[in-house]
Amino acid sequence: MPSASSKKSPEKIAKYADMFSAMGTEARLRIMQLLLAAHPDGLVVSEIQEELDIPNSTLSHHLDKLKSEDLVNVTRESTFLRYTANTEALQEILQFLYAECCTRNKALKPESVIQCCK
Repeated sequence: MPSASSKKSPEKIAKYADMFSAMGTEARLRIMQLLLAAHPDGLVVSEIQEELDIPNSTLSHHLDKLKSEDLVNVTRESTFLRYTANTEALQEILQFLYAECCTRNKALKPESVIQCCK
């Protein structure tokens, strides 16, 4: 019997793969972690740069990649750009993984996934 993830459209699977790939560098994962910690207010670029000590041009590249994959939202505040984690997109990709690993085939107990986050 095919699983629900195999019933997902190839476009959805490709989208999720691109999202995971965008988070697949240490710097971008650290940015996502930082933005989630600052949720819902987010951070302006200078705050991210100060916290992670990433050169501005490199940081811009990482933020653009995360934005292009819809993992972060950006709003202009005067002369500043404020970034926030796109929690809806993150919820979607986590649900995609959770559906397979914790509900259909019981590869992991749901409690063990939730426990790691506490």
